[in-house]
Amino acid sequence: MTSLDPAIADQLKRNADGLVCAVVQERGSNDVLMVAWMNDEALHLTLTTRQATYFSRSRNELWVKGATSGNTQHVHSVTLDCDGDTLLLTVTQSGGACHTGNHTCFDANRLL
Repeated sequence: MTSLDPAIADQLKRNADGLVCAVVQERGSNDVLMVAWMNDEALHLTLTTRQATYFSRSRNELWVKGATSGNTQHVHSVTLDCDGDTLLLTVTQSGGACHTGNHTCFDANRLL
């Protein structure tokens, strides 16, 4: 396991599972592409490789966005919100961000 910089780790407010919410926004269009979760290792890998890496709650493992689909995310910035419980990633998206193949996870089911 890799270590997240303690100065960053100390600012995070994780949920009971040790995860922080990550909102992913497309650079340029500002579209919100998806929401995912990160543990300390996923955040460390994202910050050091600039490849978006998340923690899958259903599979209980790390996953690099696009490793199997080819729909990658190159990370330009990572910002922590004022409460320390949500990250905002600004990315260049290659292919669809949603597992359905849609550009974003918010392309369907508009409620209002």
